[in-house]
Order: sequence, then structure tokens, then C-alpha cells
Amino acid sequence: MDLQKHLFLIGFMGVGKTSTSRELGRKLDAEEVDTDAMIVEQEQRSIPEIFEQSGEAYFRQMETGTLDKLAGMKPCIVACGGGMAMREENVEKMKQIGTVVFLTATPETIYEHVKDSTNRPLLNGNMNIPYIRKLMEERHPKYKAAADVEITTDGCTPAEVADKIIQAV
Repeated sequence: MDLQKHLFLIGFMGVGKTSTSRELGRKLDAEEVDTDAMIVEQEQRSIPEIFEQSGEAYFRQMETGTLDKLAGMKPCIVACGGGMAMREENVEKMKQIGTVVFLTATPETIYEHVKDSTNRPLLNGNMNIPYIRKLMEERHPKYKAAADVEITTDGCTPAEVADKIIQAV
């Protein structure tokens, strides 16, 4: 399958966007990029450092900038940061240049994936299922509105999720 346009993977942190995009890249023989990694490389500092030193609004602006860069690149698989779909502007840009795939999982699954991570500024001091559930509920309508396709990842390996995406698109 030759990618005609970008394939954007969106969803809550820890849902498996990065590991799934790696599998998709392998299966489709396509380049895959991670918007958070693009920002870290450009800024030469970690996401927690960006949040601490420049604030969340600055980081969100950087996310929008990565979409502008991607518009000039050949179609690839894009693992988006968890907050990418929170801005209307970002959703419009993604839809113009690609297909948006919303990966979902239960708060319990997310917790299992992120509980040992120290690289999640929005969960600092709130590494628990009730907080994750609350944040997910707040974000869900925006993810859903942005999505062209929705895929559940609970109990699936990244390879199985990649297969589901390939079938869906």
C-alpha cells in the first residue's frame, strides 16, 4: 500500500501511538515520524523542560509548527503528541493533508502503559486511574471530532493495531 497522504495517529498519552506507528512504518514500508520527537530535536530540550521553561502554550504552538513542516513532506505515518488534536487549527491542518486515526484504550490500559514514565508533564503528581479517566473524558470529544477512523487498542499488540488500521483505511 503506497501512502497517498499522511496517516496521523492521535489519542491519549500511553495509548500506543509511537509503537503502532513503528509497526505501520515497517508493514507499509513508509517513513514514520513522531511530532514530540520532532519538537525535542528542534528545541534541543526535553518535553518536560519545554513545559517548565516555556509553558504549555509555547509547546502547543510548536505542535502546530510541526504540522506545517509535515505539509511539505512526502506522505508518512505520524505519531502525534497526546494534545495535538486539542487545537481546532491542528485538526484542520491534519485533515487537509492526511487521514486521522484515533487510537483508544481504557484508563486502566493507559495507566499500565504510563505508570513508570517520568516524561509525562500533564500526569506529574497525578499518576492514577481516576485522574487519567478525568483527563481522557475531557479530551474524548475533541479526539472523536478529529477522527476519520477509530481503533481500540486494549489487549492488542502494536502489530495487531497496525493491522486493524491497514484494514480500516
